[in-house]
Amino acid sequence: MNNIEIFKESQQYMPGGVNSPVRAFRGVDLNPPIIKSGKGVIIKDEEDNEYIDFVLAWGPLILGHCDEEVVVAIQEISSKALAFGAPTKLELDLAKFMCSNLDNIEMIRMVNSGTEATMSAVKLARGYTKKKKIVKFAGCYHGHFDGFLIEAGSGVMTGGIPGSLGVPNESIENTLIGIYNDKEQIKKLFEEYGNEIAGVIIEPIAGNMGVIKAEDDFMEILRELCDSYGALLIFDEVMSGFRVAFKGAQSLFKVKPDLVTYAKIMGGGLPCGAYGGRKEIMENLSPLGGVYQAGTMSGNPIVMAVGLATLNKLKNNLTYYDHIENIGVKLEAGVNGISEKYKLPVVMNRASGMMTMFFTDLKEVRTYEDVKTCNVERFNRYFEHMLKSGINIAPSQFEAIFLSVKHEESHIDIFLKAFEEFAAKEMNN
Repeated sequence: MNNIEIFKESQQYMPGGVNSPVRAFRGVDLNPPIIKSGKGVIIKDEEDNEYIDFVLAWGPLILGHCDEEVVVAIQEISSKALAFGAPTKLELDLAKFMCSNLDNIEMIRMVNSGTEATMSAVKLARGYTKKKKIVKFAGCYHGHFDGFLIEAGSGVMTGGIPGSLGVPNESIENTLIGIYNDKEQIKKLFEEYGNEIAGVIIEPIAGNMGVIKAEDDFMEILRELCDSYGALLIFDEVMSGFRVAFKGAQSLFKVKPDLVTYAKIMGGGLPCGAYGGRKEIMENLSPLGGVYQAGTMSGNPIVMAVGLATLNKLKNNLTYYDHIENIGVKLEAGVNGISEKYKLPVVMNRASGMMTMFFTDLKEVRTYEDVKTCNVERFNRYFEHMLKSGINIAPSQFEAIFLSVKHEESHIDIFLKAFEEFAAKEMNN
């Protein structure tokens, strides 16, 4: 069966033919390639077409596809353990690793996804503070939990959906919307609702409205407001954790979060998530406290083994981050140079190995409203050209390009050659 045949039959058995909406390529009006294998940064579809991958499973594969040490970890543990639903030393090892190596993590709870981590962190914030309201920021995506599906960016934005059907007003009445990087607006929000706010959840480096870094003074205001009103500050590092730096985005700010959520890279390519923070907060979780959260597959031994293999390899090779930064600089400079040469309006936002090319006439992109000015039709033409050129990027203007330790300068050169072909064609038509 070829790609089109497989996708067509998939639509008979799975809604839209996929298990996550953006994979259906509806936003770009194309049929998706059906991927069957990957090694390093090369993935191959069912027709044996090869692509240089800049999606990396939406961020987790910082070591590239099927890293040798990660694969060995899977093979070794899977011969003796699949799942127990009982305590294991492997979950202790990973928990100890994260508490020992990450700032502001004194205790941690393993879960199975980023969504599970963020929704659990919010529940914990409410249980700890005895308050109901949560502040999230327009354009930040924290998973498909009901209370987050307002102004959520990412796939919701790509699909043109303002929220989601099936989410009653009662589920979102305690969610307040902040404006990313707007100090005055968040101050006013706290002035009006501060005594009811349990917590503020934020992507310190947003990735789901495209890559936008929170500004230092904005983060400092958030910390001050949370301290003044007795709210918790929650960093959603599902995407940025172990990616923008080994210690994550929180290491780039002078602000300490109360809780932090992780997923993606910490699972090495397998379903995983975690949330952690100060001991006095985390001890409110059952069985020690009254905030109940549980999971059949939480702390799964295979996932724990792969997470340890991945994070140990990163810790033992911190120069990987220098390599990713260097090729990121090359890619950013190349895109900017080509855009200037052909007078193609583009803003390139980058944080280490994650970046977004915004097709906009603006000079900078720092808020969700800025993101909304993007020329989506131009992005779609760019996406189709890159895919046909053997470059796999996310099929959405509002997602990130990801780099791995396996990307080399030659891969960046191929990307830039394809981008220049697009720019020339786009601006000469």
